[in-house]
Amino acid sequence: MDQKTYQKNLLIPALKILFDAISIEAAFLFSFYLRFHSPLTKLIPVTKGYPPFANYLGASLVLLIIYLALFSFSHAYRSRYFSTFTEDMTVVLKTCFLGILFAMSGAFLYRGFSYSRLTFLLVFFNTIIFLLAGRLLFHQLRRRLMRKGFSITRILLAGSPKILKRFYTQAQRDHNFKFKIEGYCSTRPDPAIPLAYKGDLNIIPRLLEHDQPDGLLIAFSAREQQKVLDILRATEGKNVEMFYFPDILDLLTSGTQTIEVAGMPVLRIKGLAFSGWQGFLKRSFDILVSASALLILSPLFGLLALLVKLTSRGPVFYKQARVGMDGQEFRIIKFRSMRADAEKATGPVWAKANDPRVTPVGKFLRRSSLDELPQLINVLKGEMSLVGPRPERKVFVEQFRQAIPKYAERHRVRSGMTGWAQVNGLRGQSPIEQRTRFDVYYIESWSLWFDIKIILMTFM
Repeated sequence: MDQKTYQKNLLIPALKILFDAISIEAAFLFSFYLRFHSPLTKLIPVTKGYPPFANYLGASLVLLIIYLALFSFSHAYRSRYFSTFTEDMTVVLKTCFLGILFAMSGAFLYRGFSYSRLTFLLVFFNTIIFLLAGRLLFHQLRRRLMRKGFSITRILLAGSPKILKRFYTQAQRDHNFKFKIEGYCSTRPDPAIPLAYKGDLNIIPRLLEHDQPDGLLIAFSAREQQKVLDILRATEGKNVEMFYFPDILDLLTSGTQTIEVAGMPVLRIKGLAFSGWQGFLKRSFDILVSASALLILSPLFGLLALLVKLTSRGPVFYKQARVGMDGQEFRIIKFRSMRADAEKATGPVWAKANDPRVTPVGKFLRRSSLDELPQLINVLKGEMSLVGPRPERKVFVEQFRQAIPKYAERHRVRSGMTGWAQVNGLRGQSPIEQRTRFDVYYIESWSLWFDIKIILMTFM
């Protein structure tokens, strides 16, 4: 690895560590100030005297090591490519929770000094706030550096024209400047891919020598896996990063697991979705968040209901039959954003841009997605989840089941208010094939942290 490449791989993670270290120390010192020297002391008096600052400074350094170690174990500093602010949010929440547990356990076992428990409680909340603020500043700085070309990964694409086109189209939605795509190699040029065609796959070794890209991204259909092996052999001994964009069939079989039956290996290629503790955790999370949100947002519900009622004739809520888990229909609830007789003349049709059926208040509700808030009631009733594939009407479901492979997989779980496809820009008139691909990936990759990440990305 040459010096230039070494520096590119080192600087961005080093900046991230620096921002985190400053944020953690600042959060701890601010918590110390709040507990012992701020107006908060009038509300909660200091009863055992003011402690030596040196003791808390030492504790802050120990906490700094714990947090940085936990971030390191979460691979937060390993790569300069695939971290975005929304991805960092879940890592920060998880690390702060585990970090404060370790810190409080250590403080409890340490007999040389008695630390304030309230200070640690303040540290927990302040580290979340300070770390998120620090990560936000870090990502703004990183984007500025990458806009100027620093630490951008120059890559070539190699693969099937159809898969490459899908990757390129989706990659244009990315605002984090991970890659600079300099061209593609394939069996034939495709006019639909607005990149420089470099030649067929045999030219790849020569391009790696002459153009010296930082990386090569491979994207083949499931039937062309032999070509992946051929490219890997052709790049042996060359210091170039390799990335793989999987075909939909690769994603649909990513949850395979080997089990033993009477000493024989058996490959499980599909399991029950959200079974056992997974289902319990997800449903408990849905109930807790939806109930809390309905209580907190009740004044907003009243205001929006009043606006809908005063500005157009018809009911406040719009209820429509949608297909959910196991193909069962339920009635989804929204604030009405169209005229009450919107589909009287046309029958079931998708809404479109500048739809004349939408009311003036409805335009605001749709643009802000506030029309979706009543679905919290569907979540609380168990008809939907906070996160999952978006539900469709039966007339469309029947069409999609016939035309799109694996579309029915979306109905193995509860439908969601938001989903992995939606936070990646696939909503409205976006192709249902792409949305299905993202939804199936979500089902196979589910975790509670994944749900939290999607919810945070929805707000972002």
